[in-house]
Amino acid sequence: MEDTQILQILKALADQNRLAIIRHLGKGEACVCELLEVFSVTQPTLSHHMRILSEADLVVGRREGKWIHYSINEPTMKAFQANMQALECTHENQGGCACV
Repeated sequence: MEDTQILQILKALADQNRLAIIRHLGKGEACVCELLEVFSVTQPTLSHHMRILSEADLVVGRREGKWIHYSINEPTMKAFQANMQALECTHENQGGCACV
């Protein structure tokens, strides 16, 4: 995963509403109508959040009738998680922590 994509994901997740949406979608696919109810936001606000999450490739949507059903983009999420887990903190002498 490129650093630019990691940064885009981190920026997308830096908003508490988008982080909450990702946590909700972690439980399974959700329709826009459900997300509107759960998060008590307007449709334009939800669309804004979903656009940012989609542009970061964190979610995918599928149309069913007039509704869009969103789910986590698992390959992207797994690659992001692997990159975060790869950050290591090694202690070097008395100098403290050196993250690599």
